[in-house]
Amino acid sequence: MKTKFKIFATTFSLSVTFFSAQNGNVKKHFLDLDGTSTNIKIQPTMYGIFFEDINFAADGGLYAELIKNRSFEFDEPLTGWKQPNTKTLSPNLDSGFLTIITDKSKTNKNYARITICKDKNYVLENEGFRGIGLHQGEKYDLSFNLENVSGNISAINTSLIDENGTVISSVSTIIKGGGWQKYTVVLTPSKTVEKAKLQITFTGKGVVNMDMISLFPQDTWKGRKGGLRKDLVQKLYDLQPGFLRFPGGCIVEGRTLAERYQWKKTIGKVEDRENLINKWNNGFTHRLTPDYWQSFGLGFFEYFQLAEDLGAEPLPILSCGMACQFNTAELVKMEDLDPYVQDALDLIEFANGDPNTKWGKIRTEMGHPEPFNMKFIGVGNEQWGADYIERYKVFEKAIHAKYPDIKIISGSGPSPDGEFFEYGWKELKKLNAQIVDEHYYNSPDWFMKNAGRYDNYDRSGPKVFAGEYAAQSVGVVKPDNKNNWLTALSEAAFMTGLERNADVVAMTSYAPLFAHADGWQWTPDLIWFNNLKSYATPNYYVQKLFSNNKGTDLIKISENGKPLKGENSLYASAVKDDEKGETIIKIVNVNPQEISVEITPKSIKPGNKLTKIVLTSSGLSEENNFQSETITPKEEAQTIKKGKISVEIPANSLVILKIK
Repeated sequence: MKTKFKIFATTFSLSVTFFSAQNGNVKKHFLDLDGTSTNIKIQPTMYGIFFEDINFAADGGLYAELIKNRSFEFDEPLTGWKQPNTKTLSPNLDSGFLTIITDKSKTNKNYARITICKDKNYVLENEGFRGIGLHQGEKYDLSFNLENVSGNISAINTSLIDENGTVISSVSTIIKGGGWQKYTVVLTPSKTVEKAKLQITFTGKGVVNMDMISLFPQDTWKGRKGGLRKDLVQKLYDLQPGFLRFPGGCIVEGRTLAERYQWKKTIGKVEDRENLINKWNNGFTHRLTPDYWQSFGLGFFEYFQLAEDLGAEPLPILSCGMACQFNTAELVKMEDLDPYVQDALDLIEFANGDPNTKWGKIRTEMGHPEPFNMKFIGVGNEQWGADYIERYKVFEKAIHAKYPDIKIISGSGPSPDGEFFEYGWKELKKLNAQIVDEHYYNSPDWFMKNAGRYDNYDRSGPKVFAGEYAAQSVGVVKPDNKNNWLTALSEAAFMTGLERNADVVAMTSYAPLFAHADGWQWTPDLIWFNNLKSYATPNYYVQKLFSNNKGTDLIKISENGKPLKGENSLYASAVKDDEKGETIIKIVNVNPQEISVEITPKSIKPGNKLTKIVLTSSGLSEENNFQSETITPKEEAQTIKKGKISVEIPANSLVILKIK
């Protein structure tokens, strides 16, 4: 993801071709489907997921923790916390007060010292991530670490309160003994609330220390304690992704090298992971978010575990010693690059090493003795220029010297063209790079016009990873971008071109993945969520239809001997699925009128069963929302007669035809 980027056009006007209505008559197209082998395999990694912690995607999103700043580690340690009855410049003898104690020798350096002068009046509250989402009758695990320092405090009283301050669940915990101890209780709210708060009160007077105040739903993905939000992971699982790229994105680089993502700080015990400010907390002037931090409860171990759950290849991206070039562009000196390279080598050992290796042992101690079988690693995010190429060479040499089978993802920068793009490709070709990551955020018109982008790429050169793309309805970094049907339809048209060129394009992923309805920084996004529920965009359903129907082998579909890449507003690609015994055709019609298609198979023995899946909308500006997903795939069965396939393709639609 990038903070600024020149878009093809800040406004989009539909072309005359797009709007032509074929004189009011249904246009008929005669297509040829050639089942002769092209010797081109569709890679299992063809359609995957790009995850970046932007738009509250991790803390406040996929990571199911409900307490913000649970261990008081933010730069402003009381961010997210309030003491309603505590006054500034007062001894607060009629209530109490909280101070922060810091031990800089620890990664979790802060804890709260709470002095209770009058227990009836002292209250400590946490607001959660734009509120705390609670479901009626479900169980929530509350835990906290506490040290009883002095006085006669006998109990901690924890409550969940709704937007009006009404208690909807409460439990009292008896304090036992001295020294730091962990306490756990279960809260069950009496009603569903989107923006609840956690409230803590005390019984007795005295001083206690508290840390790691945490609240998790019990109903997480796979029921894991302290795990991931179930509805969000389910949407990822339903995509049947071939890979999971993590953790970004520009947060890999950081605004400065000190703020880069360091994977070794995200493993081990959750309470010992060092918090870090999120790059996106002030990345956009239109959405300043000073309370956006990373707890790393969702760390590299959890990312690998998630990839395994999804049946996806893990694809970690690491810093190459360059901070984000849109920010400070800070560089580590070449003579100081070794620790960065070692991080990459150690990560491969962490993922794949035997339990008797240093990092394989740590993975085993975290509960996963079997290797994660990582096959890919990314060097840098979207760096450009000679500084990147110089550093990439060092990483490539070191990684392949020790791990020759690991495939390295390199990058061509943030733009789909231009001087730096051309330079990057030229140099990476010289170096026999394996997979080059291309990014493009552009207008729907650009996506439709670029369905043939890879037709003339060098078949003997590096493979392509279309690592970040999304059609922008208004313009890049514009807060008014929408996930409307026009953007999704244009992406579908473009994706037929990706699939037609599967001998060059090996991996693709839409970006960004998630956005919190009240905490987003960037639009558009694939999946939107609030504290209680989520919805899938039309763009999501385009991705799902392609991924769920990717097949195993590319075959040819044509009209008048030519591939369909926008002529007459029609796009198409076709594959065979040898595992399922299916032939799958994807057709995109960007004409505002229905068309009729007759397909003649060659070198294929089609059965008589045809499944037709249609994704369309009554209007190009239509969107899905929390109340209703009106743009979803509709499926119907048809019968094939006399070996020819005749179907109607609705206006402005993506149609999947599955022949078995």
